[in-house]
Amino acid sequence: MPSVKRAKTTFTAGELAPELLGRGDVAAWGNGAAKLRNVFIQPTGGLQRRPGLRHLDVLPGAARLVPYEASTELTFLLVLLAGRVRILRNDTLVAELSGPWTAAMLPQINYTQNANMLLLVHPSMPPQVVRRSDAGAWSVAPFAFAAEPFFRYVSAEVSVTPSGTTGSITVTATSAIFTAAHMGAQLRIQGRRVRVTAVPTPSTVVADVVDALVSTDATTDWAESAFSGAHGWPVSACFYQGRLVLGGARDLPNRLWFSRSAAYENFDPGSGLDDQAIAFSLVSDQLNAIRAVFAGRHLQVFTSGAEWMVSGDPLTPASIQVTRQTRVGSMVERSVPPLDVDGMTVSVSRSGRGVYEFSYTDLQQAYQAEDLALIARHLIVTPVSAAYDSLRRLLHVAMADGSLATLTIYRAEGVTGWTRQETDGAFRCVAELDGAVYAVVERAGSFRLERFDDALSLDACVAAKGDATGSNWLGLGHLEGRTVSVLADGAPRDAAAVAGGGISIDPAASSVQAGLPFAHVVEPLPADTLSPNGARTGPVRLVSITFRLLGTGSLSVDLGRGTKPVPFRRLDTPVLDAAPPLFTGDVTLRGLGWSRDSLAPLWRIEGDVPLPFTLLSVTTETRMTD
Repeated sequence: MPSVKRAKTTFTAGELAPELLGRGDVAAWGNGAAKLRNVFIQPTGGLQRRPGLRHLDVLPGAARLVPYEASTELTFLLVLLAGRVRILRNDTLVAELSGPWTAAMLPQINYTQNANMLLLVHPSMPPQVVRRSDAGAWSVAPFAFAAEPFFRYVSAEVSVTPSGTTGSITVTATSAIFTAAHMGAQLRIQGRRVRVTAVPTPSTVVADVVDALVSTDATTDWAESAFSGAHGWPVSACFYQGRLVLGGARDLPNRLWFSRSAAYENFDPGSGLDDQAIAFSLVSDQLNAIRAVFAGRHLQVFTSGAEWMVSGDPLTPASIQVTRQTRVGSMVERSVPPLDVDGMTVSVSRSGRGVYEFSYTDLQQAYQAEDLALIARHLIVTPVSAAYDSLRRLLHVAMADGSLATLTIYRAEGVTGWTRQETDGAFRCVAELDGAVYAVVERAGSFRLERFDDALSLDACVAAKGDATGSNWLGLGHLEGRTVSVLADGAPRDAAAVAGGGISIDPAASSVQAGLPFAHVVEPLPADTLSPNGARTGPVRLVSITFRLLGTGSLSVDLGRGTKPVPFRRLDTPVLDAAPPLFTGDVTLRGLGWSRDSLAPLWRIEGDVPLPFTLLSVTTETRMTD
């Protein structure tokens, strides 16, 4: 049989799931790969080795990352820790404050920001406000309701009797409905408020009168704070059309509250005027516990079982409309907030196996859901955090197993492909701020704050500090006892062991990067072994293969006999221990032997040399037998 030449000029479909190994007929097959690790897909179709991770700080425990924008030019990264928050500006700590959250609460914390107020919410914690003053001072304080929302949690037959109309009074109920957790909560009796200061018995409370009561008669016209230690606090929040929207609570999981217009602390519904507060529950054939509220083209409500659209222009008690759109559902175990990706909303499904894009269609006047992970399902397993880098158009999703799945998305250019990022450790949380992607990485039992950095080629990496000789380099205390890779003056050196927070190199250098190595992997899909009439043929042989490279410093290829480095043909002669010149051009290799395994790749690229690598295309010449 004559030889067959094929040119693979694009990897825009990304890494494909093993379930597609028998679907050579789908369009993604020609643009996909069997394995893409530690590479990013370029919009032009090629592959590039990912940047390294710059080490910033060793953290005392698990953390949650939250971006904070004081202005378009002034941004900060908030690192939420157990009972603390560290605030960084340009990778430098500027403040550290205490907070009421615990380590166990971090996965469920939601947040939203308006002006200088960042609101943190959790069903077991009163909402907290992180604020930066005009003078640059930071503070953490409970959110102060000017008027709380109220709800009747007990049956309509239960009445209460106040002992007085002013001052400190006792309120007695006809049933045992109070607990110690009601301390600090409010009761609204005939439209007037009292605040609970003590709970002597399950049927009585001591309270301070806020608004003078109407009478001391028994009445069933009463309600209690919708949010309190007894019934939980808001699950999610966002700002929409000049209102603060609170979605869900521990004991009211499917209810929404809207503040008064331009009065974010006031949730008094009043008489239902256009600018007054709104509250209602999502009513359907399932619970629909609210997991997130998102301000997009409309107010989007993500629940445990479906996605809803809240419309009204403007949004008023009379104009508001609520309609269910899709039935995907959101994760319950933890909070992975929806993200705006080029005007569309991306959210993680309740199953933990899908990443859905919700887009509004003018024709149907409704939202539709498309699973972005359909052909790369094996990479999406229980997401725990997500961030979108709008500059590079990369959606990063951290998984519970510590891997990081990255989606390159250029809709107009037809680029929608996933790759997987791996490190010597586990990715636990990611966040984006000003085009920089930060990550909390667990390494050797400790948590580190790191950042993707195009200037670095290693993980947990730092630009070491050298002495006058250029042979001893410090600043590596976070890698004490580890063996690290070294890049000196741009050239790879032998690995070195960190002792006393530093390493020694020979010969000396003027600049050194030291960190943990990571390997990039490019593995193609199996060769097409079908004859023109559709019958499967026999063994296949790789005759030759040509890699077209751009600005590449190192290439290692496995053609079936182990991975071996490929020397580049250059006109110049590399200088020992100097940065090698980057190669641009074609590298052609000859193949040997026949392959009888129809699922085995004919070639594989794998290398951990900390030098640039960009693959533009691959051209293969194969021969098959009947």
